[in-house]
Amino acid sequence: MVKTHRREMSVASAITALALVLAVAAPGYFSGENLGDLFMASLPVLLVAIGMTLVVVTGEIDISVGSTFAICGVAAGILSKSGVPVWLASAAACLLGAVFGSLNGALVAYLGIPSIVVTLATMTALRDGLRWATEGAWVQDLPPAFQWLGLTQTEFPFVAAIVTVMLTSAFAWGLGHVAAGRAIYATGSNPRAARLAGLNTSAVKWMVFTVLGALTGLAAVLNAVRFNQIPSNAGIGLEMKVIASVVVGGASVAGGTGRVMGTVLGVVLLAAVGPALTFLGVSAYWERAIQGGIILVAIAAEGIRHPAYRRLASAAASARAQA
Repeated sequence: MVKTHRREMSVASAITALALVLAVAAPGYFSGENLGDLFMASLPVLLVAIGMTLVVVTGEIDISVGSTFAICGVAAGILSKSGVPVWLASAAACLLGAVFGSLNGALVAYLGIPSIVVTLATMTALRDGLRWATEGAWVQDLPPAFQWLGLTQTEFPFVAAIVTVMLTSAFAWGLGHVAAGRAIYATGSNPRAARLAGLNTSAVKWMVFTVLGALTGLAAVLNAVRFNQIPSNAGIGLEMKVIASVVVGGASVAGGTGRVMGTVLGVVLLAAVGPALTFLGVSAYWERAIQGGIILVAIAAEGIRHPAYRRLASAAASARAQA
């Protein structure tokens, strides 16, 4: 955990340094409008990243979250259009995400198929299936109650922030203080020792994939209600953002290491890079290059020779191919 705390301090220092540069060179970055847009765009990424932290701590990875995100958002919109109350449509989207996550978890935990293989397959199948079902069309003519979850545009950010803060705090505390959290760390640190200690490591892995799916469904809803139409190609590149945030925040893809608060810092840092480039007059095409550099530095800090880091490289390549 000491190394994780060091990584968090490094990320916090990088955020502070970036903020100081922007304060001098581009003070307009800190306008209420820009910070509000940045905050709302980051909430869905943060929710998915929290679930991804659990998965990565167990030594697994999920690159299908972008496809799940797209399907859950479209499903919520279609259900709402058909007359289903917005709260029920939102719950159904979360349940649908949990089902997809549960499927991934079952294939990984109980059939022993590598998670990178399982989630690469489901990423492609779900994305192509959605494209076939919708023929690429966006969900339009959404009912007024769906927009902002029936709240005003001013009220919704506060409600979304409260929900996100509560979930983040709950997972951050639970991962370190609840038996289920300790089981997640034990599963990722030494699966064989965890099994000998009586832990059902297969159930633990199935659980974290399911939780990730449910959080992805919730993130899709919070993102979809901000607009008056839902794109069928939403979530492209989400895998890269989420995995990068988790790794930059201190989680090791080898398993056994990682904290939710580190992930929060990773999300903040990577989310700030794109808008910062715009305000500094740098081409936005540099965003991915800079993000990639940040990720490489983070991986190097852990030891790039570890075999588990090949999974991250494969995940990043797959995410780029889908973008």
